[in-house]
Amino acid sequence: MAAIPLLTPHKMGKFDLSHRIVLAPLTRSRSYDNVPQPHAILYYSQRATKGGLLITEATGVSDTAQGYPETPGIWTKEQVEAWKPIVDAVHAKGGMFFCQIWHVGRTSNYGYQPNGQAPISSTDRGIKPVTLHDGTIEEYSPPRRLKTEEIPHVVNDFRLAARNAIEAGFDGVEIHGAHGYLIEQFMKDSVNDRTDEYGGSLENRCRFALEIVEAIVKEIGADRVGMRLSPFADYMECWDSNPEALGLYMVEALNKYGIVYCHMVEPRMSIVDGRRQIPHRLLPMRKAFKRTFIAAGGYDKEEGNKVVAEGYTDLVAYGRWFLANPDLPKRFELNAPLNKYDRSTFYTPDPVVGYTDYPFLECSY
Repeated sequence: MAAIPLLTPHKMGKFDLSHRIVLAPLTRSRSYDNVPQPHAILYYSQRATKGGLLITEATGVSDTAQGYPETPGIWTKEQVEAWKPIVDAVHAKGGMFFCQIWHVGRTSNYGYQPNGQAPISSTDRGIKPVTLHDGTIEEYSPPRRLKTEEIPHVVNDFRLAARNAIEAGFDGVEIHGAHGYLIEQFMKDSVNDRTDEYGGSLENRCRFALEIVEAIVKEIGADRVGMRLSPFADYMECWDSNPEALGLYMVEALNKYGIVYCHMVEPRMSIVDGRRQIPHRLLPMRKAFKRTFIAAGGYDKEEGNKVVAEGYTDLVAYGRWFLANPDLPKRFELNAPLNKYDRSTFYTPDPVVGYTDYPFLECSY
């Protein structure tokens, strides 16, 4: 029987992966008061496999990084201690575990900010209200443009978060440079209207991102650092006039730092003749990046196997399907049917329902 491409081994730097199915970072809104909870031990360990790579939900680097309810942080001692048993549980199953670190920037409001202050960003232009999945309207407060001299302090927040992640036992960190959050608010020209050395040219707009990469690489080592990018995305009114140039510039710059992986998100899927079509526009970036490449964005088993077999990517990140199928690699191996995900429980605070109660093929937890 021919090997299933997604289930073949891959060497990612010093990490020996037994398969190519990655748990994508997924916000679950169950970290009360920004502290990871004991129920996350079960959630992540359910999805851990020997030699598999998991990436945590987005985790705040500071008290100004918040913009969503009950999301975890890693800037306090309490948070670091709370992560330790979660990391230990994944390692006990033989899994590799990276912590995705983020700052939401202007995607926030006064209620999430210390002392009710304005969210920080590259700009002082705000975001229009957004209708959420449950029909509620999310309002975003007008941001405050970071002063040039303040930017090194934010870079340092990322550095300290990376150091804390290693203290918590994580194998590495993924820098969240995607989906309209703070790093993208600097990188993309629809948002960045600065006139200092962090605005204007492509090089200047990427300066903040690369200063973060450099600081973290110096702190914990390149082999423990990955980065997520979404050059084609337009989330939170954050888009770029030349996404191909932005993506290529970033991966070529990341090569200079030798980080262990680059995780990139496909453009939005389209529907052609009733079928979902993944645009497959990451190939130039994949060819340019010299280490492990991870693709994300609507993949199923068939499409995942195809892109790995063709060399379009090394690894494939799965979000909703991994959320609903804690034993996703086993189901792919056996060609077993998949549990359907329940979108209504993606972000609810319940510690069990829609979180750790999706059934396994052979046993229940």
